Amino acid sequence: MIVHRSVKDPTGYVHQWVLDFELFFFNKQNFDYVKRLMQDWWWTSLVYALFYIILVFKGQSWMAQKNKKYELRQPLVLWNTGLALFSLWGAYRSVPELIYTLTHHGFMYSVCDSTYMKGITGLWVWLFMASKVPETIDTLFIVLRQQKLIFLHWYHHATVLIYCFYSYALFASTGHWFVTMNYCVHTIMYGYFALRAARIRVPAFVQPSITLLQLIQMIGGCIVNVSAYYYKQDEHICNTSNTNIILSLALYMSYLLLFAHFFYTNYFNQKDSKRKSKTNID
Repeated sequence: MIVHRSVKDPTGYVHQWVLDFELFFFNKQNFDYVKRLMQDWWWTSLVYALFYIILVFKGQSWMAQKNKKYELRQPLVLWNTGLALFSLWGAYRSVPELIYTLTHHGFMYSVCDSTYMKGITGLWVWLFMASKVPETIDTLFIVLRQQKLIFLHWYHHATVLIYCFYSYALFASTGHWFVTMNYCVHTIMYGYFALRAARIRVPAFVQPSITLLQLIQMIGGCIVNVSAYYYKQDEHICNTSNTNIILSLALYMSYLLLFAHFFYTNYFNQKDSKRKSKTNID
């Protein structure tokens, strides 16, 4: 595997220690093919999400009839570790680039320009979008282990999948922030899940801290959407549509309410406090 010492992205940021596959989008033919593919086929996410929801409830019913739990501890450790490492590398690529964009071009540019969709950062944006499909395997583990499956879990997986495919097809500029925030939170979250699956003792404050980070992420998403809408109304060029902004804002607000309810129920409501160590939310 070839490793490149440094490679400059179209945004101007210079990535360090670049693996050969990360240069995929520097080939215009590759980039145009992926862009066209997503624009033509983003709607398949609707079909997959529907299939996913049906399987979730059918699977729960089937497992209840079978009355058997699968331990799956080792596969769960490997699965969560893999997602944590994937998210960590995605954060390593996206966070410094976003900081560079903010310091060299400003906040409005980071919200309204879609140049980040190209180059190395762009590849990791596409990988982020594509990862929403295998991430639904999280739910399979919950169903097979007969753990409690809450509405927030499957609603979040299904709607994020659809929105990511739809938004990528539009090359929405606001995804610059959404992808970066999610990579950061998922690095910590899946790392925690891996440790817990391996039965490694983790301080009690970690789980509510992760939920708090998710709440901050949702607030951040709302701020980015409102900012994009403001810039568009102020007649600035912003590479996202009003429809996309409204849809994204509605989703982020719904996530904010659901995560806030989860946070209150599991960490403040004494009646439900015993459940907090047993519930998976993502």
